[in-house]
Amino acid sequence: MLKVCDVTKSFCGARKILDGVSIDIPESHIFGLAGPSGSGKSTLLRCIQGLETPDSGTIVCNRKVSFMFQDFQLFSHMTVLKNVIYAPTLKASPEEKERCVAKAHEILRNLGIEDKILEYPGTLSGGQKQRVALARSLMIDPNVLLCDEPTSGLDVATITDVVSLLRKVNDQFGVTIVIASHDLYFLTQISDRIVLLRDGVIATEINPKQHDDPIEHLKKYYG
Repeated sequence: MLKVCDVTKSFCGARKILDGVSIDIPESHIFGLAGPSGSGKSTLLRCIQGLETPDSGTIVCNRKVSFMFQDFQLFSHMTVLKNVIYAPTLKASPEEKERCVAKAHEILRNLGIEDKILEYPGTLSGGQKQRVALARSLMIDPNVLLCDEPTSGLDVATITDVVSLLRKVNDQFGVTIVIASHDLYFLTQISDRIVLLRDGVIATEINPKQHDDPIEHLKKYYG
């Protein structure tokens, strides 16, 4: 389980970006963090990952966590394969590197892009880059995957593809997925639960499958 307890965070003495946020995220759930820009959702992800330290409160996560960044952060001068194996092979022995390459092939095959393994990011579509970033995140066998705006800049068809892709990761690998996004349609399509943050606090929390019109419900609290 991932548990966020009364977490507060501010920057440079400004207003609190997070103001006493508490969330329980069950194992193997897909959990959505909604909210407008500046609501605190990305900051909460970074606190869970350990990229930021809360001013107060606690985050309990005895799981292996991986982070998928909004802009993919792929190395343009490296092939798809080298992007995926770069981190885990930095200090690897030849035997360990060989195992990483085999594992990368398997993950890329499961994600449907093994045929792109020798191509460079500049030749890929947005959806294909998303798959490479996801493959890289899965190389450490995470229990929890954090996704920051995974559909940013993608067209509707590709967003539908991302929904299917993340559901597959959740089902096939049993990974708990936490997604921060301003895209309410995307979140209501994929999430088991959604928390909407506004001004650093939880404005509402819903199970989208139990609402006739979850988007309209969330819009009432969007501000």
